[in-house]
Amino acid sequence: MTTASLSYPLAMARPGEKVRIVGLGGGRNLDRRLSDLGLAVGSAIRVVQNQMTGPMIVAVHESRVGLGMGMAQKMTVEPMDE
Repeated sequence: MTTASLSYPLAMARPGEKVRIVGLGGGRNLDRRLSDLGLAVGSAIRVVQNQMTGPMIVAVHESRVGLGMGMAQKMTVEPMDE
């Protein structure tokens, strides 16, 4: 299976799931903003809260970041092996 077939938008990740960011598709300003928050391509994150409506919360490094669904939809992730 290819990596592309395993990737999906962050907005679809379940709470407790550990994922790695493989793509940012929000344009230069959004990509820079996310990178400044520690959400760069290659970063490992854990989904803390995702109710599929409203903002979601992810843990990156020692911090938690709230993301709107629009931002989360533009981030492509793949599951990490535990």
